[in-house]
Parts: sequence; structure tokens; C-alpha cells
Amino acid sequence: MPHEVIMPALGMAQETGLILAWRKAPGDAVKIGDVLMEVETDKAAMEVEAQAEGYLADIRAREGENVPVGNVIAVIADEPGAVAAGEEATPADAPSDEQPPAQQDGNEVIMPALGMAQDTGLLVAWHKQPGDAVAADDVLLEVETDKSVMEVQAGHDGYVAELRAEAGENVPVGDVIAVISAEKPEVPVKRNTSKKKDAKPEQQVTSASPKNPETSRPAPKRAASQPPTGDRILASPKAKRLAAERGLDLARLATDGHRQPYHVADLDRLSAVPAQPSTATANAFDHVEARVDRSGYDAFRLWLAGESQIDDLAVWSAFAIATLRAAIQSESRRMVAQAHRPLRRQSVRFCDPDLSGLSAIEASQDDPAPDLILRDLTGSAVTKAHFGAPAVPAISISDSNGTFEITLESPAGMLEPETALAIVHEMAVRLEEPLRHLL
Repeated sequence: MPHEVIMPALGMAQETGLILAWRKAPGDAVKIGDVLMEVETDKAAMEVEAQAEGYLADIRAREGENVPVGNVIAVIADEPGAVAAGEEATPADAPSDEQPPAQQDGNEVIMPALGMAQDTGLLVAWHKQPGDAVAADDVLLEVETDKSVMEVQAGHDGYVAELRAEAGENVPVGDVIAVISAEKPEVPVKRNTSKKKDAKPEQQVTSASPKNPETSRPAPKRAASQPPTGDRILASPKAKRLAAERGLDLARLATDGHRQPYHVADLDRLSAVPAQPSTATANAFDHVEARVDRSGYDAFRLWLAGESQIDDLAVWSAFAIATLRAAIQSESRRMVAQAHRPLRRQSVRFCDPDLSGLSAIEASQDDPAPDLILRDLTGSAVTKAHFGAPAVPAISISDSNGTFEITLESPAGMLEPETALAIVHEMAVRLEEPLRHLL
């Protein structure tokens, strides 16, 4: 009897798991205890073992895909060659031996242009599924451009009648990716055209007799050294955080041919990878500076300290995350600041520090990758420091002659010039007039 493999709950508050890599390919023999795949949660990357013996007959989720906990992601069959990988029939999919369902009527949702030079968008995740009710301001999907990941709202009230693209697919700007109908559809549709369009002959299960496993099984799928979707790098949250803190680029491991996903142990290997030519590193980051009078912040700090004990790192992290959140227009996304006092060897993380009172900000015990790095260089002779292009935007604050000097560095092209300028300007305004942050 076939055994269904579901996305396990590897943490108490886990809702989804990111599939980093499959260790078995369709048709492979599987024993109880064999490692089937690696899954990443917001805590760590873990290996998931098989709980049944047989043959891996059906893989229903791809590497790089976020899957809700409890969803079936694979099937272990008693005999090899039972089902082709990725060809499962779900209520929202069209059966392979029938004509595809007719296109649904309703309001069309297109792949938006989120940047001036954007030709395509990578569909990171759907937040709604076929048949779900939606409001116009509900988040329908997440889209990644070459600049950032942004949430896209439905734009219409109604029901999701049809999804025409899958997570992990690059879709041209202007293409219809979903249909929202006024009435709940009788048969909502989820099209998987990309799988059939991109399928290669060696990935298909042949019609040979299942008694001969060598002729009926597909060629094993091997983990690629390049990212599975666009330029995405698969790595554990801790590896991403430490790489960001050290100014290391995990993409160099992929370029050098090392297989993903990456873990903390791979950072030593990354240190041995030859550096990029100096002509490339010279333009590897964007740089913006500002200077403001610090008397306004000093007065604000005295007033706030009279109310409760405060920490400048926490307050400045709140200012920095608020400016970043406003600049990239992401109000609901969880955002983390990695704050440092380098000369004191202090480092602390703050999760959504801008969403709580300045005196109530607490350090995060979680281990997510940071969205922004903040360095406090005040009280020292150091005013500027650069150690290579950071993996995420980095804000440094130093002081001299009664002024704050603010420096923003970010990977080249990560932020639009207008966005980088807005972040530095808004950070400067908040330091000069902190009450504006509270208002």
C-alpha cells in the first residue's frame, strides 16, 4: 500500500517548510531511516527520514519550494515506476489524460512591474489557493525581482478561480497569473503547465513493465551546484546570518561548483574560495552618506531615559528597520536587524523593533537571517570602515564634533538609487528629530 510523505512540523510555531534538497530521486529504493530530503524552517535546516520501505514513486514539491505543514510532498510505493515525479492529480490540477479545464471568467491578475527595468518576476509563493475567498487588499502572492521580494495584493474582492503559474516560476511582466471571480467557482483551477513544458525525456517514467525497475525508473535527480530558482541560494538560516555578519557571499560557493544547501561548516570552505578580481569588487557595493546635528537626539535620549532604561542599539535598530520598511513598502513582513558594537565585540538581533515601544524592545533569541546590519561606531576614533560588500544593507553611525555621520552600504543593485537615498535621508531625520519616529 503506498505511503504518503507529508511536510513535517519541525518546530512548535512552524507553518511551512522550505525544501532545500531531495536526497532520493523518483524510482530510487527507500528504506526506513533513509534520508529523503533536507527541510529548512525559520530555526534550522534538518534532514527528514523515510518512515516506510519501498520505492520513491512521486515527488510533489520541488527544491526551493515552501510547503505548508501537513501537505503531501511525496509517495513511497511498493513497486518502482508507479507515478512520474510532479505529475500528481489534485483537485486543482487537470488530469493528464483529459483536456485541460476551460479558463475561468473574472478579473485577471497580471505579473506586475515592480522595477523600471524589470522584464520578469519570480513567483516566490502564493498566499491564497484556488477556491479561497479574497479581499482586494489581501496579499495574494510574493514576487521577487532583481532588487527585492515584495508582496502583491489581490486588487479585487471575490474568489481565486484560477492560478496560472507556480511558485518558483519566472513569469514575464504583464502575463496573466491568476483570475479572481465574483462568485465561488465550482471547479477552481491550478495549472501546472511549466512542469510539462520544461520536462526532459530522462525525467519521464517510461511505459516499460514495472517488473523491470531498471527500464521503468527515471534518471536520478541530482542536486545542482547552481541555485534551483533564478539566483536564489539555499542555506541554513544560521549560515546566512553568519555569512552576512562576516561580509561573505554564499553565491561564490555556487559559482565555484559546491553543492547546495550550505551550512555553517561551509563558511570555512567559502573563505578558501579565491576572491573576485579587484575590478569587480571595486563596484560591488553602493554607498550613501549623511550628517546631522546630534543635539536633538541627545535631548530626546535624556527625556526617554527619565522614563525607563534604554539602549541606543535597540532605538537605532527601530529607526533603521522603520526606514527600510517604509522605503521598500513592506508593512506586514517580519524584519530583523543585526546590531553591532564592533569595538566592544557586542552583537544582538532585534526582530521588528519598530513595532514596539522604544523602551520595550527586546533582543531576539531566534536565529533568522538579518534584513539589515546596524553598526554603532560612536565614541570611537573610527568614522568609516569597509570590509567588502555586505550581503544586506548595512548602516553605520559614528559621531564627530557634535554630529552623527550616517553611512549606508548595500550590495550593488540591491536597492534602487531612490530607495537608498530615502533610507539614509529618513534615518538622518529620525536621529535629528526622534519625535517624528513616535508620531
